[in-house]
Amino acid sequence: MRVLVIGGGGREHALCWKLRQSSRVEKIYAVPGNAGMAEVAECQKIEYENDFSSLARLIDEEKVDFVIVGPEVPLVNGITDYLEKRKVAVFGPSKKAALLEGSKVFAKKFMKKYGITTADFEILSVLT
Repeated sequence: MRVLVIGGGGREHALCWKLRQSSRVEKIYAVPGNAGMAEVAECQKIEYENDFSSLARLIDEEKVDFVIVGPEVPLVNGITDYLEKRKVAVFGPSKKAALLEGSKVFAKKFMKKYGITTADFEILSVLT
């Protein structure tokens, strides 16, 4: 199996490290990765937060079988939805589900709407 891990933090490093231990994993790519991850994965410095076309090319060219997305920004920007439409196996929440973590306003409104216990809140805006 050829795996792409998106992100460059400690969580993604730990994922790459553990994936490397699997006999089922043939190759690991990391975007953007970091110096430590380069010991267990091939790091690629390409845009991935807003424009997913470079990732799609990498996935196609390297015949990646499975993608794991760590960072919040590409998740909130819809990377999982984008990859699923391209029939790529991906682990990560949809854009809408990622908003629960990525937008506190969305999360609080969601909890209020569905009766989920949460602290009181107000939504304020700043006028400039």
